Amino acid sequence: MESISRISSLLETARDLTLEAARDASNARKTSTQMLPSGQLKKLLDSRSERDVLEGLKRVVTMSYRQPPSQTLPFFTHVIKNIASPSLPVKKLVYIYLLQHAEHEPDTALLSINTIQKSLTDTNPQLRALALRVMSGIRVPVISQIVSLGIKRGVGDMSPYVRRAAALAIPKCYALDPNTEPQLLEYLSTLLGDKQFFVAGAAVAAFLEMCPDRLDLIHEHYRSLVPKLIDMDEWGQLATLRLMMVYARKCFPRRIKKIRKINSNPKSTSTTKTTKGFYDSESDSEESDHQDMEDIVILDPDLELLLKTCQPLLQSRNSAVVIAVARTYLYLGTPDYLYTAIGPLVSLLRSASDIQHIALYNIVQVCLSHPEPFVNYYSHFLVRSTDAPHVWRLKLELLTLIFPYGPPRLQSLILAELSHFSHSGSLDPGLVKEAVRAIGRCSQSSATSAKTSARCLRLLLAHIGSADAHLVAESLEVIRHLIQRDPENHRITVVRLAKHLDAATSAQARASIIWLVGEFAGLDSENNIATDVLRILAKGFADEAEPAKLQIVLLAAKVYVHHINANPPPEPQKPVEGEPSPSLLGDFQEDGGFRDPHLESDHVQNTPEKQLEKPHPVEALYNYILFLTRYDTSYDLRDRARMYRALLATPTSTQLASLLLLAPKPVPQTPSPSETRKGYVLGSASLVIGDEGGIGGLRGYDDLPPWVKEGHEPDPRLREETGTTSVYEAGGRTLSAAEQLDAATGSRGRVGISTSPTKNLNGIDGVSTVTSSSAKERTLDDWLEEEEDESEEETDEDEEEESEYESSEDEETESEDEGEEDRLVK
Repeated sequence: MESISRISSLLETARDLTLEAARDASNARKTSTQMLPSGQLKKLLDSRSERDVLEGLKRVVTMSYRQPPSQTLPFFTHVIKNIASPSLPVKKLVYIYLLQHAEHEPDTALLSINTIQKSLTDTNPQLRALALRVMSGIRVPVISQIVSLGIKRGVGDMSPYVRRAAALAIPKCYALDPNTEPQLLEYLSTLLGDKQFFVAGAAVAAFLEMCPDRLDLIHEHYRSLVPKLIDMDEWGQLATLRLMMVYARKCFPRRIKKIRKINSNPKSTSTTKTTKGFYDSESDSEESDHQDMEDIVILDPDLELLLKTCQPLLQSRNSAVVIAVARTYLYLGTPDYLYTAIGPLVSLLRSASDIQHIALYNIVQVCLSHPEPFVNYYSHFLVRSTDAPHVWRLKLELLTLIFPYGPPRLQSLILAELSHFSHSGSLDPGLVKEAVRAIGRCSQSSATSAKTSARCLRLLLAHIGSADAHLVAESLEVIRHLIQRDPENHRITVVRLAKHLDAATSAQARASIIWLVGEFAGLDSENNIATDVLRILAKGFADEAEPAKLQIVLLAAKVYVHHINANPPPEPQKPVEGEPSPSLLGDFQEDGGFRDPHLESDHVQNTPEKQLEKPHPVEALYNYILFLTRYDTSYDLRDRARMYRALLATPTSTQLASLLLLAPKPVPQTPSPSETRKGYVLGSASLVIGDEGGIGGLRGYDDLPPWVKEGHEPDPRLREETGTTSVYEAGGRTLSAAEQLDAATGSRGRVGISTSPTKNLNGIDGVSTVTSSSAKERTLDDWLEEEEDESEEETDEDEEEESEYESSEDEETESEDEGEEDRLVK
């Protein structure tokens, strides 16, 4: 019983301690977010207790992220005092504060440079890397040379973390002082060949920021950078893929070879060969051979190495890396490589909404040029009820892009999907309108069959009787485009539309129908309904809206022009020579006088003979419509009617009127909405923004360079591996301290950067940097064997030629020293 009571008491004690610790932690969390007076903060920063200093630094750094720098700048001197603290957390917070406020207090920040320089020799590699990062982050131009020396020390550091920090500090130092470029390029060339993949990734990022055009620095490191691509972090992979995109375009020409197509039916070829006569002309065979040829792309071995290395990156968790690989395959590879990236691209649609939006833009960009592989993924493009407007617009566009390349069953499914959204009145009106436009794009595709186009037209004609005026107007706009593409086969469609004039209430819908009736009024003169439609519309002309009135006047003018062309007026008689012209002197009278037609026009028109001659119904309708427009309130309508009256008043202007009114209209094309973005590079921000970012994309957008012409590419031998290894690594293993010291001593004479005249900065007409590899790394046994051989050779030479070495002992010692120096240099 005592043991049970003891256990229960211990449990209660542990419970009380846990609750107390949780209460203290919550209180500490609350107090850390509360603002303290400046005097109390300065007291904490000046305290000798490391705990108090750490608490004060946490509060100051928190304030620096929440408030402008002017609020935390008074604590600058109090924070800088703790830069020499041996505590690593304290130093980290001091460095963070120093990076944020060094520009505001440059003179005071310079006082901490000596302490930061001492940290570059610290035994902790993290502290060395942090010190180098802080030194390069203090944007004071006076310390540019000190930063350059720190980078030099970091490039030769044993820790890869320090070398990575040195690589990231190179563009910062170049921004401080561009005069340090030559020495920084030397450091950068060394870091590009580093064996550590995360050091090489940082070096590539620094290269793109500092000197992206100096591709001559990449030649010797190309074949070592590509295999490291898989092990780099996401930022390094993105930078390397971006660099390789430009490098491949400028260094690997696009070679295309023609080969014969593989015939799937060999029996047909054999029969054609046997049935051909012996004396047949060779032109037919040449044409058939030309048709059987296809173009294939021959990839450079180095480019193929890049494309194969990128394939595992399609499984990356970072969506930007997947899009970067797809961009590499789209612009550098062949369709076979691109098809492997389609699945990973589509899988990005399962991500968050913002990533899904960006992925859809890139998928549409790829689908514009290669729509066939996306047919199998059609189910991912179906619109969901939870999709945002910017998402379902892109999905509808994808459905219309893959529609012509799908089987009949898939085409039927897509049309059923679009028809559902076009009939749903409770949905977003924008979705209904986009669904109608998508049906029109599906029917306008050149690969769509006549049966499918007829079904699309039936779906659109079913919307004419809808109560939604916007739906009817949008459907008629699409129908008008379809009829203009093939007017001969849509005569009955125009008649059906004319019958729906009474049911159409929208002004735009009525205007579209009237325009179609007038446009195709002259196709079949025997079965023409334009005159009857004009007669019906003339009765309610006053009640029509202005868009419909404009089209009615245009219809009347077109009908009248067709009537004049079918019944031309009689040509005026030519005057006989010697007689006065009736146009100038009037008509000749029997009594010998003349009559002026302008003075007696009203009298002639009112004669009984003129009253018995009734005008043609078409002419009467035309004059009636023009008479009604004379008193309309629309200035545009009155001016347009006056223009038509002037054109058709005289027979001499009939030809001009026919040219203006009856001219053939161009076939309207409704391209995909993303056609305007087709020129932007896949994965760029300008592809998402579009033309809203300005002409040529956003600021900083770089288009892809053109392929280098064959014969102008750099020498492939520049990409041969020089065999150089890192100072601290060899053969994939870490060297010991003695080996590192020997390697550092011998690397001065063994490894160097020599300038040799080449063709340019990319290997053409310029200077390129090549690392010499004449000497290989030697072990201790090699050195001893070489010394023994040299001693034996010296004894033989002494025996044979003693007279040459008997001059003086000083000369012998000098020669031995020189020989030893020569061996070290080798």
